[in-house]
Amino acid sequence: MSRETEADLPGDVLPGVLSETLHAELVAFRRDLHMHPELGNQEFRTTAAIKERLERAGLRPRVLATGTGLVCDIGLAEGERSAVPLLALRADIDALPIPDTKSDCPYRSTVPDRAHACGHDVHTSVVLGAGLVLADLHAKGLLPRPVRLLFQPAEEVLPGGALVAIGDGVLDGVGRILAVHCDPRVDAGRVGLRHGAITSACDLLQVALAGPGGHTARPHLTTDLVTAVARVATDVPAVVARRVDTRGGLAVTWGRIESGHAPNVIPQHAELSGTVRCLDLDAWRDAPDILHAAVDEVATLHRAKSEITYVRGVPPVVNDRESTELLRRSMVARRGLDSVESTEQSLGGEDFSWYLEHVSGAMARLGVRRPGERTVRDLHQGDFDADEYAIKVGVELFTAAALLDDDVS
Repeated sequence: MSRETEADLPGDVLPGVLSETLHAELVAFRRDLHMHPELGNQEFRTTAAIKERLERAGLRPRVLATGTGLVCDIGLAEGERSAVPLLALRADIDALPIPDTKSDCPYRSTVPDRAHACGHDVHTSVVLGAGLVLADLHAKGLLPRPVRLLFQPAEEVLPGGALVAIGDGVLDGVGRILAVHCDPRVDAGRVGLRHGAITSACDLLQVALAGPGGHTARPHLTTDLVTAVARVATDVPAVVARRVDTRGGLAVTWGRIESGHAPNVIPQHAELSGTVRCLDLDAWRDAPDILHAAVDEVATLHRAKSEITYVRGVPPVVNDRESTELLRRSMVARRGLDSVESTEQSLGGEDFSWYLEHVSGAMARLGVRRPGERTVRDLHQGDFDADEYAIKVGVELFTAAALLDDDVS
C-alpha cells in the first residue's frame, strides 16, 4: 500500500487502538506517579512501578546502570540482535522541585515541594501504554519491526540524563527515536509538529568577579565590583547580540546577581548567573567562546578579574523530515487531517536533543488542554495538569508509528 493511501486510512483500520480498559489503567498509573513525584536520578519508585508492569506483560526490562530509568525491547529475545534498526520510543520520568498548588485535585502530589509540573508522568504513561499494546501486536505477529522502550531519568538535570542513557547503550541498534512532550496550548486529541528545530539550546552561565574592595568614599582606590557586575549584567547580552547572526537567536538572561553586605563597603567579590538560550545549532556550538570573550572584555574594562563557568546544557531538538512525516502520517491515520497542527520553535530546552546527535528522530507536542478550557496554563508551574485523554492519543500515535515505519534499511 502506498504512503499516500496509508496516510488517509481511518484509525480503526490499523490495529493497536487503545481499549477503554487499558486507558483507565494508564490513567490510574499516571495519577499514582503524579502523587509520588521523584527528582532526577532519584526515580527509584517510578522505575520499580514501570518495571513491574512491563514484567507482568511478559517483557524483560533492564534497569539502567545508574539504578533509575530502564530500557525494554519488544520483538527481540533476550540477547538477540535485530536484523533491522529498532524504532525507539522515549519517555522522561523525573519531576520538578516545585510545590503542587492544585488545591482541589484528588491526585495532587503527596511529596512537599515536588510536582510533575512538566507532564513527565503523562509521557511515561504514553510509552508504557504503547509498549503494552505493541507487545500484544507482536504476540499476534503484527509488529513489523522491533521496538525499544526507553524510560529516561533526570531530564530536568543539566546536561540531562539522556547522556547517561546513551552511555549505557540505549541507542545500540536504534535507527529512529520518537518522543512526545505535553503542550498545554494544544487541545487534547491533537498534536503539534514541526520539521527542523522545535526547541532551543539551553546552557548555564556563572560569572564570578574579584578585585580589591574598600570604602565607598574612595572608589577610585578600589575595583568597584558592584558597578562592574552591573555592567556585566547589562552589557554582555548586548555585546553577544552583535556577535552572532540575529537569526541564531542567542540570548543571555540573568537569574541571580549578588554582591556586598554593607552600604558603605565596596565588596571584593560579586557573582551572577543565568541561562544562555539559542535557536540555532551552529550558533550554540560557538556560544561558549563568544560568552567568555564578552565577559572578559567588560570585566577588564572595569579592572575586575573574572572567572567564568559555562555548563553545557542541551542543544536544540532538531526534528528530521522523515521522522516528522512519520508522526504526521501516524496521527492522520488515527485521527484525521484536523488532528495535526503546525507548532513554533520554543525557547525551552529538552535533552531529547542529545539522542538526535546520534540517530534520526522527532518530537511531537502532545495536546493536553481540555477542549474549550479558557484558563491559560503553562509548564513548570504548580497548577499544571493534563487532560488524560491525551494518554490515549499518545499511545495510538506511537503504535501507528511502529506499524507505518517502513524505513528498515
